[in-house]
Amino acid sequence: MAIDLLNHKLDRAFDHIDANRNGVVEREDLLGLGARILVGFGESPTSVTGASLVGSFDGIWATLARTLERDGDSGIARPDFRMAMTAAFVTGDSYDAVFRPATQAVAELCDGDRDGDITIGEFRTMLSAFGVAYDDVDAAFDRLDREGRGTLTVTGLVAAAADFYRSADPNAAGNWLFGPL
Repeated sequence: MAIDLLNHKLDRAFDHIDANRNGVVEREDLLGLGARILVGFGESPTSVTGASLVGSFDGIWATLARTLERDGDSGIARPDFRMAMTAAFVTGDSYDAVFRPATQAVAELCDGDRDGDITIGEFRTMLSAFGVAYDDVDAAFDRLDREGRGTLTVTGLVAAAADFYRSADPNAAGNWLFGPL
């Protein structure tokens, strides 16, 4: 059951990245996701925030390629993506060093006024870049806003991402990060 849940979540992540739906994730696909996020928030990739996000996404790609013992130019099919994500970030020791900085960069970008809170509008902008259906955004936000404050915290969004990518608990709140599974 836990493996099925993790594979399902990793398949959803693969689909977020594989925007052209060719069945292979390439470095350009991952950087394209980063670009969609930056465009959504009107952030330049050369700003400090933009460069941090691009660099962290590139770090994820490099880690996946290294885990698969491939050069950075090779595409990654779904089964290899699952294996590399699991080996590097789920059971491996690269999550805190590589993946968490990417989630932190995205969460901080969502917090446009830098007050530590993310509104539904900011959350919607982020999920739009991931290709999440508009109707799923409200459900995701409501599940992640466990205190009913009407906002998410940057820290809470980073924790939700850790749940989504690493938790085998079917009741983890972070499973709702991108809407219903």
